[in-house]
Amino acid sequence: MIIKDTAESWETLSSRRPFQGKKTAVVTDEVRMPDGSAATRDYQAHPGSVCVLAYDEQGRVLVLRQYRHPVRHRLWELPAGLLDVPGENPLHAAQRELYEEAHVKAEDWRVLVDFFASPGGSDEAVRVFLARGLADAEGDRFEASEEEADMEVARVPLADLVRGVLAGDLGNPGLANGVLALQAALAAEGGPDSLRPAQAPWPARPYEA
Repeated sequence: MIIKDTAESWETLSSRRPFQGKKTAVVTDEVRMPDGSAATRDYQAHPGSVCVLAYDEQGRVLVLRQYRHPVRHRLWELPAGLLDVPGENPLHAAQRELYEEAHVKAEDWRVLVDFFASPGGSDEAVRVFLARGLADAEGDRFEASEEEADMEVARVPLADLVRGVLAGDLGNPGLANGVLALQAALAAEGGPDSLRPAQAPWPARPYEA
């Protein structure tokens, strides 16, 4: 049996945005249910995100520690950012985030894993890239602001991150999905070289190559 998510859209009887923020919005849709009734669904409209799992020759992952106010935690995360430019190529966004947040560049890029961050309450789609062949970026460092000005940067062995995820000590979804996917890829036939190319199609967030 092939197990695969499928695109589907139930009839939307009405739609409104009771709140529009700078980057995201709240949408209220009235949706036709299979039994013919109508139900209201509220969710966050989100532009989508990219994360970068930067993996070095010593088997370490570049991670950032950043305060996240909604959950009142300082979380260990992968370099990441919003796809807030319509139609933006996610690879280009990922390369920009790795440069801005860690001042690092990479020679080899692959798609590691795609997922929906919270499909019951948001349409946010996330693509995690695997970046290898790391080196310091040229030029001046990007000047961070707000929460990013207080970020801590570290390189942590992949095995330590996997243990932290499974122990419940690390809860950022991009980090958790990324490190577990990489652990699986390293154990699979062909290893990370068999992962999808960096410009692989992404139906959840179509883009210009």
